[in-house]
Amino acid sequence: MASQDWIDKDFYSVLGVSKDASPEDVKKAYRKLARKYHPDQNPGDAAAEKKFKDITEANSVLSDPEEREQYDAIRAMGSGARFTAGGPAGAGGTGGAGFEDIFGDLFNGGGGGRRRYTTSSGGGGFEDLFAQFGGAQGGDTRFSTGGGFGGQGGFGGYQAPPTKGEDIHTTTTIPLRSAYHGTTVKLRRGNGQTTTVRVPKGVKDGQRLKIAGKGHTGPGGNGDLFVTVKVKEHPFFTREGQDVHVTVPVTVSEAGLGATVQVPTLDGGHVSVKVPAGTSSGRRMRVRGKGFTTGSSTGNMIVTVQIQLPADLDDAAKEALRTFAEATGDFDPRASLTEEAAV
Repeated sequence: MASQDWIDKDFYSVLGVSKDASPEDVKKAYRKLARKYHPDQNPGDAAAEKKFKDITEANSVLSDPEEREQYDAIRAMGSGARFTAGGPAGAGGTGGAGFEDIFGDLFNGGGGGRRRYTTSSGGGGFEDLFAQFGGAQGGDTRFSTGGGFGGQGGFGGYQAPPTKGEDIHTTTTIPLRSAYHGTTVKLRRGNGQTTTVRVPKGVKDGQRLKIAGKGHTGPGGNGDLFVTVKVKEHPFFTREGQDVHVTVPVTVSEAGLGATVQVPTLDGGHVSVKVPAGTSSGRRMRVRGKGFTTGSSTGNMIVTVQIQLPADLDDAAKEALRTFAEATGDFDPRASLTEEAAV
């Protein structure tokens, strides 16, 4: 957008803020209006699309301190200063060329070589008004018609960089088994469109995924989509880092005599786990490579043994336990408790 166009555009009114609005006020006003008039929320509405472009243009100027300073100065000149040409434009050399004529020469390359301009009001000359934009102070200031002002802080064909669309932040919840294998989820946006997101295997609870270019549409390109993944708890499997933990119940005889038990795995199969003779509740055994895979690293499955007894023992079972107790009468599992408690 050429700077001379700013004279006819009231960006403060477009965003609904005062001229002394803080950068935070400008940002809040823009975000509120952008959500309301975004094309995704108003499909096929030409008026809303025009409004969205206007507020985006206003925000791109008012959110940049240098751009805003230039805009305020140009608007002030357009509303308060009158300019006349210093060259021979009439009998007294004070022709009726107005403010728009000067900008016509500056930006459209008027003929007749270089012209000198002065303000019709007292005080500093035309060059003083442009000193803040890089013009020389003092003496005569001459403006060539070849290209006007350009570059940083100047007038001419300066184009503010277009603004990207806003990012979208959302959350999705998946089962633990889907986190183990990896999965895809479809997210539905406010305008009815769906976006398919690939969730990698090994994703952690609370991990945030970035999908570039899937945010809101903007003049400078699309924003990004950020998806926070929540993983549901499982009644049997739990996760600690890359390891999977399970608790497996065994009988007294399996723990005492030793046994091989089948344990379910997250990949949908089973693995054989050997319980050594004389195993007590709480003993842990490791099955390699049955944990979560993240990148090139795979964790393990940790199996914790828990001895279980039937809720109701018949006479034969009770008699067997009495016989077992007599045979192991010299064993006291609490012999060291007093020493441990005294530490």
